[in-house]
Amino acid sequence: MLKTIEGIYQDGHIHLTDIPQDVSDRSQVLVTFLDPSKIDPIKLRQLIDQLETIEGIQQGFEELNAGQTRPVRDFVQEMQQKYGISG
Repeated sequence: MLKTIEGIYQDGHIHLTDIPQDVSDRSQVLVTFLDPSKIDPIKLRQLIDQLETIEGIQQGFEELNAGQTRPVRDFVQEMQQKYGISG
């Protein structure tokens, strides 16, 4: 599972802005420190969106490998809703 959550490092601790759902107490994490003076909030949001897209693709492969399929039109509707695309 891949899940991206923003947070702040302060006094030796990482404070998450959201509480992760469906994550066990012993989940492995990767922490990336960003320089706030050099990060563009729009680009950060784009990066998070891309990571979430990768997670969705990974989930799709897991469903496919498990024999769980769904009609393509359901997927298209889901993408249209998520990205505000009119069909």
